[in-house]
Amino acid sequence: MPPTHYSVLAASATKYLLIALLTCAFPLVAADTIVGKVVAVADGDTLTVLDALKHQHKIRLSGVDAPEGGQAFGKPSKQALSDCAFGKQAMVGGDKWDRYGRRVEKLMVNGLYCNLRQIEHGYAEVRRCRSGRENSKTWPLD
Repeated sequence: MPPTHYSVLAASATKYLLIALLTCAFPLVAADTIVGKVVAVADGDTLTVLDALKHQHKIRLSGVDAPEGGQAFGKPSKQALSDCAFGKQAMVGGDKWDRYGRRVEKLMVNGLYCNLRQIEHGYAEVRRCRSGRENSKTWPLD
């Protein structure tokens, strides 16, 4: 029995619906997205991710300004980021670089944005926009 017009349309619609659902389900996955394990935490806003090809990527959390290790609250801030991400699979996405050659990215671990967690728990401040560099005015919406 040859396929009817409706069965062809239904199959085509199902294919496009599946593509749309997969695209919406993974909004962070893009060509410049890195998926890997967090292998080091330098401070409350900087860490290292090891990807599947064993390349290390130094990541600076976008939209976040945390105290350095020697500053007041530097150690608790680093510990909070470690609790959120160290030793875990992570997905980082963004397309900006800072003046030190670090990628400026959003970090997601188990469905949680560690950038936002650092701010919500008081371990970091919102990083203000600096002309010509990282633009965080609309973070975390962008």
